[in-house]
Amino acid sequence: MKVVVIDDSAEIAEVVSLCFKLRWSGATVLAAGDGASGLQLVENENPDIVILDVGLPDMNGFDVLTEIRRFSQVPIIMLTVRGEDTDVARGLELGADDYVTKPFSHIELIARVQAVIRRTQGLPVTSEERPFTSGKLWVDFASNEVRVSGQPVKLTSTEYKLLYHLIRNEGRLLSHENLLAKVWGDEYRDTRDLLRVHIQHLRQKLGDTSEPPTIIVTEQYARPVLPIVDYAYILENGSAVLEGTGKEVMQNPDVKAAYFGM
Repeated sequence: MKVVVIDDSAEIAEVVSLCFKLRWSGATVLAAGDGASGLQLVENENPDIVILDVGLPDMNGFDVLTEIRRFSQVPIIMLTVRGEDTDVARGLELGADDYVTKPFSHIELIARVQAVIRRTQGLPVTSEERPFTSGKLWVDFASNEVRVSGQPVKLTSTEYKLLYHLIRNEGRLLSHENLLAKVWGDEYRDTRDLLRVHIQHLRQKLGDTSEPPTIIVTEQYARPVLPIVDYAYILENGSAVLEGTGKEVMQNPDVKAAYFGM
């Protein structure tokens, strides 16, 4: 395994290197203390994973992340300061696969890395599997190719896996716990914000930004206090658009995939 660590703290880089070598004795860990050097390392070394700090001396980590995503879909884990939720959300929106808050333990870092590696190892498909087509969306699972209105769409490995599970469950309502477990792993079942951000980013890439969305529909529901109160199916923007049972929601011809967004 080859790892690139982009962090201006030599101490952090050393801790990350030790974590990887304790878990993978043959790991090669390359460190860069600034964004420009980090970009060069990623481009030249083609690593298996990148550990990227948000705060760098020459450019912020978000700019580095954006530049990396121009030429590589390498898994990236962001390092953020504890409590900076805006940093986490922004990193995920720009294409990071996960994040770790400082200070972190070696157990947490390795667990996050293993989870990212698991979900970027590919999806089980067969050469006979037919492409999925729905309206303007076309997905070829054999080649991992996604097109919208005939134009290729670049997805990160996490976004692709999320889309894969939504399509494979077309016509079914999926709980956020179910999707999180399938895409990220059981240890992520309670990280709802992680799912919300990736769903939003996936919608943007698929051009599913109309109101209401027509490809991925979110159902935010509440258990009624009174028997006469029915379920309200609510999209992420908070506007109630469908009422009734889960069956009625999926009978709507515009609904291609849905998940519970409690």
